[in-house]
Amino acid sequence: MSLLGLRAVVIGAGIGGLAVARALALRGADVTLLEQACEITEVGAGLQISPNGFAVLRALGLQDALVCSAVQAQAVCLKNHLGAQVVRLDLGKLPDPAYYFVHRADLIDLLAEGARDAGVRIRLLHRVTSVEGGTQLLVHIGNGTTLTADLVIGADGLHSVLRPVLNGQSAPVFTGQVAWRAVVPNMAKREAEAWVHMGPGRHIVSYPLRGSTALNIVAVQERKQWADEGWQHADDPANLRAAFADFGAPVRDMLDQVTEARLWGLFRHPVAQVWQRDHLALLGDAAHPTLPFLAQGASMALEDAWVMADELARCDSVAAGLAAYQMRREARVRRVIAAANGNAWKYHIGFAPLRLAAHTAMRLGGKLAPVRMMRQFDWLYAHDVTAR
Repeated sequence: MSLLGLRAVVIGAGIGGLAVARALALRGADVTLLEQACEITEVGAGLQISPNGFAVLRALGLQDALVCSAVQAQAVCLKNHLGAQVVRLDLGKLPDPAYYFVHRADLIDLLAEGARDAGVRIRLLHRVTSVEGGTQLLVHIGNGTTLTADLVIGADGLHSVLRPVLNGQSAPVFTGQVAWRAVVPNMAKREAEAWVHMGPGRHIVSYPLRGSTALNIVAVQERKQWADEGWQHADDPANLRAAFADFGAPVRDMLDQVTEARLWGLFRHPVAQVWQRDHLALLGDAAHPTLPFLAQGASMALEDAWVMADELARCDSVAAGLAAYQMRREARVRRVIAAANGNAWKYHIGFAPLRLAAHTAMRLGGKLAPVRMMRQFDWLYAHDVTAR
């Protein structure tokens, strides 16, 4: 199907929304992207773009911009909570070592520039209040205006306005885990490695950003006291330091530099049963929220964006293209979500003998079969949605 002239409205100027807007516009679609905020911006935070996500940025022609603003990762190092290394996973042994640490704001900026360069109209201060499907799609804006479209894509995250239209309301379940995030100066001159310090009921991930001048920190703790969803809730850094006070000096020294911390509760949302219907479609977290234990949220949104545009261009109708998109994506994202859920348990083993046995097995695997250790991730990292 030719996308030339197809009127597409994308809701949400996050990673997935900006990526799908560019992907569609490059294929000839007439794309309007609606964002409720007054500017496209992100507070300080880092994320990881693994080779499967980088493949999409490469196909979108944005690889050079990403490389200029990111740190190419060399390894992921799993450590115990005192700081002793359990295993070092050499990312250079991946079939494609294009694995990057990037500041979320930098990725958003390059995607926004890429969308505009492709002809996407980005409309700020446009809060979508409701969407109507049918023979003519209607997108109602909070300022009283209404847009018509041939395709409406909800890339508006956990609290999507479009998801309930397709699936009804659903209640998330608190996982019993909360997470802090912070960015601090890279005073220790850390190399381009992600460190995962694993302890009883807790773990902390850290890696360098922006020319290795800064360190991104995500710290997760199991606890009964829940916190609100969303990354914007400020918390006293003393609470973060207290939660990891019994960790080793490398972690304590890093946390001593934290002056601002954000805290949020981790909730498990069901994968949407219906991703598309009546020329309406969901993408990224709006369709399949995932916990941050496999570092795949951004890459899954990028994969979604490419596959949706690809299938729409391949099929003979919008309906057929959207159906093919869900069919091609759903099993993979469910596997990714299950793997992320499993990592939480592995990181947080509380029973000391079991934790020692698990760490010993990982250590031996890293020494005796390092290539095999990395090949276990081929299903994830070597999957290239653009190669079809």
